[in-house]
Amino acid sequence: MSQDLAPLYAQHIATLRVRADKALALGGFDHLLIAASTPLRKFLDDQDYPFVASPHFRHWLPLTDTPGSWVVYTPGHKPKLIFVQPRDYWHVVPAVPSGYWVDQFEISIVRTAAEAVAALPKDNTAVIAPDCPPIDGLDVNNPQPLVDYLHWHRSYKTPYELALMRQASVIGARAHRAAEQAFRAGESEFGIHMAYLAAARQIDAELPYANIVGLNEHGAVLHYTHFDRVAPAQSRSFLIDAGASAAGYASDITRTYAAQGHSEFQALIDSVEQAQLGFVAKVMAGQSYPELHIHAHHMLAEVLREHGVLRMSAQSAVQSGVTATFFPHGLGHPIGLQVHDVAGFQASETGGSIARPEGHPYLRMTRALEPGMVVTIEPGLYFIDMLLEELRTRPEAKDIDWAKVDTFRPYGGIRIEDDVVCTHGEPENLTRDAFALLK
Repeated sequence: MSQDLAPLYAQHIATLRVRADKALALGGFDHLLIAASTPLRKFLDDQDYPFVASPHFRHWLPLTDTPGSWVVYTPGHKPKLIFVQPRDYWHVVPAVPSGYWVDQFEISIVRTAAEAVAALPKDNTAVIAPDCPPIDGLDVNNPQPLVDYLHWHRSYKTPYELALMRQASVIGARAHRAAEQAFRAGESEFGIHMAYLAAARQIDAELPYANIVGLNEHGAVLHYTHFDRVAPAQSRSFLIDAGASAAGYASDITRTYAAQGHSEFQALIDSVEQAQLGFVAKVMAGQSYPELHIHAHHMLAEVLREHGVLRMSAQSAVQSGVTATFFPHGLGHPIGLQVHDVAGFQASETGGSIARPEGHPYLRMTRALEPGMVVTIEPGLYFIDMLLEELRTRPEAKDIDWAKVDTFRPYGGIRIEDDVVCTHGEPENLTRDAFALLK
């Protein structure tokens, strides 16, 4: 694996250096300092929350557990890593740097975060770091023009980044397969979650986000993370939204399953999946993501009509906002170093923001797709009591078959999600390709 990544990583660093040169020039800075960050302390405690390295730091280095370390970049010079390797018998100490990436960096090892800060250049620096916890001896500025430029260009993944995202997708697909088997075996939500972790070989803190594992009605809770410890008397349906990490890069995968014998809900799942594959096929250069989201509303309205839930036209269902009752979130989002990656609304490399379409407050991306972008495509249909009760009070309620709604309510909902690369030609579906490798 290291031999395959080494040349890709060298190209990646060369790309980041070019971007950093331009970003620094925008603000007239001489140096770029990027913090790995340090853990946050729990309130009134002597323990820390699990450490998560800054995405800017992980953009330069495949290091996820090096608190207190820094990347230092000065145009015309080799990037430098100030690596904190403490003298510590309480915790595991980070190993001396090694691997495919070390030749691209000058590496300086220090013993404390304070020593690392002392070793940083202080004059005319752009510092990318969180404001909390504060950094003694250094002013954090996160200059907006520089950050806007870097975020904009982070949207375009390098071949190295795509290689890591393929790895994360394979790990996630393998774990999803184990989770489905646990569901079929009658496990509880907690048991399914544990099966997922075992197959991914990652603990909760290493996952890119908290797993959503919902049986039956729990599939109607968009961010359900409760984990019942006891299996229900009957498991009718299963929705799992769970990802995996590879050197700081994320996968984000959602699947929905019906138990054997629940053919009507399975047919609805199949229809949503066919619609989802149609949306994936439209991940092409120049495609407006908001327009794709609106298109998804029309297609899902047709699915609801096909399965007897709606009696109104798809156009009327979208214009009146009825589809938002059943599909209340966005079609997807950018993904990469962060599950909800940066610059989804950004107007250009100099900043600005592109507004969401009216009536769609939860859409997480408004840009047009371009080669190198990676986005999720995750349509859903849900039977959420709160939203259904609101719909019952509206004039459009007469065009809803409420008996059919009641048929589907015990199953919660459906979401199908893939991670998709926009290319110069046909899209690359990281998720489907990963599942195909398991066969």
